[in-house]
Amino acid sequence: MAEPGVLAGKAALVTGGSGAIGAASAKRLLQDGASVLLMGRRLAALEATQAALQKTVPGGQVEIFAGDAVQRADVEAALARAHGMLGRLDVLISTVGGGDFRPVLKTDPESFRATLDLNVTSVFLLVRYGVPLMREGGAIVCISSAVAKKFHELLTPYCAAKGALEIFIQSVSLELARRSVRINGVRPGFTRSGGTAPLFAMPEALAKTVEMIPLGRAGEPEDIASAVRFLAGPEAAWITGQSIAVDGGGEVNIVGAPRRRES
Repeated sequence: MAEPGVLAGKAALVTGGSGAIGAASAKRLLQDGASVLLMGRRLAALEATQAALQKTVPGGQVEIFAGDAVQRADVEAALARAHGMLGRLDVLISTVGGGDFRPVLKTDPESFRATLDLNVTSVFLLVRYGVPLMREGGAIVCISSAVAKKFHELLTPYCAAKGALEIFIQSVSLELARRSVRINGVRPGFTRSGGTAPLFAMPEALAKTVEMIPLGRAGEPEDIASAVRFLAGPEAAWITGQSIAVDGGGEVNIVGAPRRRES
């Protein structure tokens, strides 16, 4: 019989659970023994992700909940379901986010607020109503973005939202530490996902993007999931209020120089 994983007996909720990063993160948690509830707005997508995970991690407990991560009632209901799996709640993973390419002067107030809600309010709700259900030693991991540090002029609302998210993580970590709950972020660089799929379908544009990444390739969801799993687990027990860049070195390539191979 295989040894139980390091997360055996622990319950986790993953928002954005049918997305590429959410599904990959759930897989890592399941592989290490956690019971996982996937939350997302599209039931069919959640069911497909659940089936794929059950096939990949036989015997893993993975449940689903269709709901909106920016609606308090849905978040509270999902948290209750996650807590009910094992009578405890240990890990919260927020992968919800996104934003449109659009100049600020062509952005309407409703779209701006929606971007803030999607990227920041969703995390606030998870923290506000999830932490009271968590045990000591609990962990929260939020997906940020490289644009929190290296902004893009056509993504100003998204950049502002992810910057706010990282400040939220730092600030609330002090309050949560008094409850022995940790909160951290992962800041992905250019990574394969539903949102970046169109660029992956354009070889020339993809090549130019990858050329700016020092390690010479785009990220995969599994790259981000590995960092999520680390921050969610006991190996990161003395880490809180941080955001880790997982970007192939893109953030330190300050001058934006193309990658050069040594001859």
